[in-house]
Amino acid sequence: MDYSNRLSFSVAALLAGALALAQNGAVPTDPTKTNPLKPGASVPTVNVTTVEGKSVLLKDALGGKPTVLVFYRGSWCPYCSAHLAELGKIEKDLIAAGYQIVAVSPDKPEGLKQATEKNKLTYTLLSDSKADAAKAFGVAFVVDPAMIERYKGFGIDLQAASGERHSILPVPAVFLVDKSGKITYAYSNPDYRVRIKGADLLEAARAQS
Repeated sequence: MDYSNRLSFSVAALLAGALALAQNGAVPTDPTKTNPLKPGASVPTVNVTTVEGKSVLLKDALGGKPTVLVFYRGSWCPYCSAHLAELGKIEKDLIAAGYQIVAVSPDKPEGLKQATEKNKLTYTLLSDSKADAAKAFGVAFVVDPAMIERYKGFGIDLQAASGERHSILPVPAVFLVDKSGKITYAYSNPDYRVRIKGADLLEAARAQS
């Protein structure tokens, strides 16, 4: 390969790398490399979508109320469904402690409806199909190609679920947010099978009340 060809190849590689970086927003490919927001940080200025398909600022969606803000992977994830259902069982206790529940996922609004009906939920679900909120909260990661193919083998299409061309998921996480929009408690685990127990979350919420 002569110098000009090597130069062309290098430029093409750089452009491809820049495109990938722009598409993924420097999102890590390893869930253990995510960096969730810590207590003391404020809810980022990002848009999410309601079940009805309306775009709203996440902070506005919280309505200035103390909130249990949950990030989950989608209605297709059985671990998420189990966690959402568990949260539903302690919702009255969380309300008594002064909190509402708001859960965010990459699902399209249609997927939110499915999750609500499937798990008989009465709290708010929001769509983060573009993964802007997951990125801003530091819980987003890019799913590797091998795992994408494995999911497809189970009939799970991440891009179809979000309606977007990325393959980004959030590490499951729970944040407690006060009425001013400040995070007062944070829990996340890169192992999607491990979720905070309802009793532990309720204890944390009561401690912040």
